[in-house]
Amino acid sequence: MELNFSDFSGNQIYHLMTQTIIPRPIAWVLTDSGEQSYNLAPFSYFTAVSSAPPLMMFSAGKKPTGEIKDTVKNVINSKQCVIHIASEQDADLVTATAATLDHGESEVNANDIELVEFEGCDLPRIKNCHIAYGCELYEVQQMGEAPQSLVFVKVKTLYVNDEVISLDAKQRLKIHADKVAPLARLGGGEYSGITAPFAMARPK
Repeated sequence: MELNFSDFSGNQIYHLMTQTIIPRPIAWVLTDSGEQSYNLAPFSYFTAVSSAPPLMMFSAGKKPTGEIKDTVKNVINSKQCVIHIASEQDADLVTATAATLDHGESEVNANDIELVEFEGCDLPRIKNCHIAYGCELYEVQQMGEAPQSLVFVKVKTLYVNDEVISLDAKQRLKIHADKVAPLARLGGGEYSGITAPFAMARPK
């Protein structure tokens, strides 16, 4: 089957892309809504961009009302966020935090998610996440007809749970993906974990 995207609406294209660009990592983004209220939301249009500087990007659409999403609004206002890599065990919570709430209403409080201090970062992190990035805003770009907000952030500090780390033969940190058990996004309401990792040598 060959599909010409010019024959489809934006919603239909979204449906096709999210079912074929799989699996997608999830940025579980915590931001400051002000007055000690934290917003938490997942975004599966998410990737690393560069390592010098260390940049990541996530893409956010609009609320059903057409308003800018709280995550984007908060990042623009506070210039910072914490991006978590959720595990399979967090699937229910990740889905719950995708709900559209009024600005200032906290997904963290609504779902009894425990936060802890994040050393080197002004914001806290989710206690049960193995990986968290403390980030500062780098740039926001508006793209497309909707438009989408492309949020570029610069990583300032990284938390990795000691339980998922070891040292390799060259004394470099080795992150064990199977212990992290990252949650991945598929199409529709589907999620996935990972199979057993395997290694292959790159050609020289």
